[in-house]
Amino acid sequence: MSEIERHDFDVVIVGAGGAGLRAAIESRASGLRTAIICKSLFGKAHTVMAEGGIAASMGNVNSKDNWQVHFRDTMRGGKFQNHWRMAELHAKEAPDRVWELETYGALFDRTPDGKISQRNFGGHEYPRLAHVGDRTGLELIRTLQQKIVSLQQEDFKESGDYDARIKVFAELTITEILKTDGKVSGVMGYKRENGEFVMFQAPAVVLATGGIGKSFKVTSNSWEGTGDGHALALKAGGNLMHMEFVQFHPTGMVWPPSVKGILVTESVRGDGGVLKNSEGKRFMFNYIPAIFKDKYAETEAEADGWYENPDSNRRPPELLPRDEVARAINAEVKASRGSPHGGVFLDVSTRLKPEVIKKRLPSMWHQFKELADVDITKQPMEVGPTCHYVMGGIQVDPDSGAAIGVPGLFAAGEVAGGMHGSNRLGGNSLSDLLVFGRRAGVGASQYVKSLSSKPKVSEQIVEQALNKALAPFKGNSDENPYAVHQELQQVMNDLVGIIRDGDEMLDAISKLEDLKKRAKKVTVQGERQFNPGWHLSLDLENMLLVSESIAKSALVREESRGGHTRNDFPNMDKNWRPKHVITSWNGSSIDTKIEAIPPMPKELADLFGEEELSKYLLPEELVQLGMGA
Repeated sequence: MSEIERHDFDVVIVGAGGAGLRAAIESRASGLRTAIICKSLFGKAHTVMAEGGIAASMGNVNSKDNWQVHFRDTMRGGKFQNHWRMAELHAKEAPDRVWELETYGALFDRTPDGKISQRNFGGHEYPRLAHVGDRTGLELIRTLQQKIVSLQQEDFKESGDYDARIKVFAELTITEILKTDGKVSGVMGYKRENGEFVMFQAPAVVLATGGIGKSFKVTSNSWEGTGDGHALALKAGGNLMHMEFVQFHPTGMVWPPSVKGILVTESVRGDGGVLKNSEGKRFMFNYIPAIFKDKYAETEAEADGWYENPDSNRRPPELLPRDEVARAINAEVKASRGSPHGGVFLDVSTRLKPEVIKKRLPSMWHQFKELADVDITKQPMEVGPTCHYVMGGIQVDPDSGAAIGVPGLFAAGEVAGGMHGSNRLGGNSLSDLLVFGRRAGVGASQYVKSLSSKPKVSEQIVEQALNKALAPFKGNSDENPYAVHQELQQVMNDLVGIIRDGDEMLDAISKLEDLKKRAKKVTVQGERQFNPGWHLSLDLENMLLVSESIAKSALVREESRGGHTRNDFPNMDKNWRPKHVITSWNGSSIDTKIEAIPPMPKELADLFGEEELSKYLLPEELVQLGMGA
């Protein structure tokens, strides 16, 4: 057996984005020794791409806002596929998590009277996003990172050891969750720089690995977004839910090709940016769905009036939930009304003065000026949909973040499913990872303390994990990991992308089966020292498992809802509303099943009223709530 570096911790956090760092803070506060595993560098995470703000009903800009309104907006955005308990906890606890972040040192933009400033965003009834210009995710990561460092400094003062209670492991990839007698007992991974294997013995593991974007050709995700946590949970016996719901953020850069997919924050539209086609028309008025007709303006005059007088005017349709905007842009491009490079135009220059744009949207101004030679204070941006976020994730207990069916496994952030339903509202990701990162840290700590003894890792499963990781070096085929990955991205983009069809998804599933066979034959050359081909060959298994989960879930759900659009089933079907599609792994392929969504309690249902609920719920569901005939 190869030499293995070994560690013993109480809790291992896999992922060092916002959710992982917040979980680590809570675990350490419980007095437990905590390891933070970074696939990349400490503080580098997809969290930074959530630029617009943190959604929390603090009521600093509009005093009418409260958790009940935030809850309603979240459920509406998710087309009532959300787990109501997660949406409730999130709406109630988000303000505390933002104020807490401020005590850690976060420097938010302020209102004239000194409160944390909040901006408008798609799907949110009131200005709700606490922000730091248009780089809020960066500030959140910076703040949590510094909090970890400050806690390590406190530990040094007490014990003389910075790593006494929190230790960070950078550039380390986890390949397997280890189990003993059905319970989590640790994780196995390797150092990306030199290929050395590392085993962590720990009774609790928190997955906070983010998303799956690198399974698609055009994505805002960086190279880390390969669905590691989703796949690790599947292989450990956990379930995924909602995997058919993939969010294509409506506004990614489309030109030049080298930057295609880089995110253009929704705060551009929140601050007044409008979408136009090649004919110069604001096309979003043509794409307001019936379920939202009463909430959004039908004329440009009303839409423009909303920014100054929201009480007397309805919201601009540019601020519809992301799934609606992405589909509208896609339709305009297909109708040959797109921009020269295959997107549409997003223009904020006609509404805001140059100095205001540079103050509110500094990152966007620099991004377009430096990467595309476009001055957004004078010119429109070319934008189009980019794979950004997956609503689907590990099936967890809403209160603790415990993975269903895997004792000792927890999840938080994008890798956990249930919170966002069929579509995530902008800004809810940052508050989600703070609320449920904390809860996963608490849940993991309580679980560890409840054990009479820690499960021990068997040498047999360690050796199995090691041999599996080394398999690509032992192959003798000419199969190339880069070629397989490229074909995977093309299959997902073409056949399981923003608009889907049953026959095309059957074709995708067949092609994924072939790619799975090819991935097993992948052979890499060279040594274990920094070897990108080897890294990709191991990531391929994860991306293929995730892609198969997406394709099979999307095939099962015969309707269109949120981040799932079927050409052959174009309408939202009430019969599908109370159903989750669940995926699991049987050792060779992905299985699907349908589970009932827990019914919403009457006190939460009453926040909507019968007229609105009747758009989504079946008659018998309304009767159970004391509504309907």
